[in-house]
Amino acid sequence: MQLFDLSGKTALVTGSSQGIGLALAKGLAEAGARVVLNGRDAARLQTAAADIPGALTLPFDATDHAGVRAAVDGFEAENGAIDILVNNAGMQHRGPLEEFPAEAFERLLQTNVASVFHVGQAVARHMIKRGAGKIINIASVQTALARPGIAPYTATKGAVGNLTKGMATDWARHGLQCNAIAPGYFETPLNAALVADPAFSEWLAKRTPAGRWGRVEELVGACIFLASPASSFVNGHTLYVDGGITASL
Repeated sequence: MQLFDLSGKTALVTGSSQGIGLALAKGLAEAGARVVLNGRDAARLQTAAADIPGALTLPFDATDHAGVRAAVDGFEAENGAIDILVNNAGMQHRGPLEEFPAEAFERLLQTNVASVFHVGQAVARHMIKRGAGKIINIASVQTALARPGIAPYTATKGAVGNLTKGMATDWARHGLQCNAIAPGYFETPLNAALVADPAFSEWLAKRTPAGRWGRVEELVGACIFLASPASSFVNGHTLYVDGGITASL
């Protein structure tokens, strides 16, 4: 279907050497896009790219403003336009709020929020000149809900949701669509400790109407929709892909 066809488009996915980022990159490639994998570890990116026909790699630290700008500008000059950006880079740190290390809080802010600003701004500068572009930020079920032990992470994902609205408000008039995907609980390396905890998995099955963990492949359809012409009048929206957890008490 042409509405969902990404042929001829180039998609940059940050934090895409594993987990959700890699699954989304594979899905975008299957929809016709040329994908560009990003992370700080060049070797891991090369390993991931080997599974995606035509994939490119662009190693940089998404928390380094100057480094991001140089990498994005250099790629555009050498390889052409970045039509789709998926801001996926993120991290987690768990602990009681009253004992939460200040340095861990700063790392969360830089990795989960500042990276979205740095990469989003660097890519949007080019998109604005062309009058078109798709930016998809990876939020979380914690954009709307909180759980014990992850208050700083919850704060960062709330910020991602509002930054997405701000991007849309500033950039929609330039032809950009800026939206977010908010995953619920998915089996990823970031959640490995929770997946391995039978008590948590039992709680999750009862708390989630779908009754199970999500699979990363189940995020691909939402990403293709927001990356494609099908979402041409969708802007500033956070799409929850969570098995119904935000819909149910």
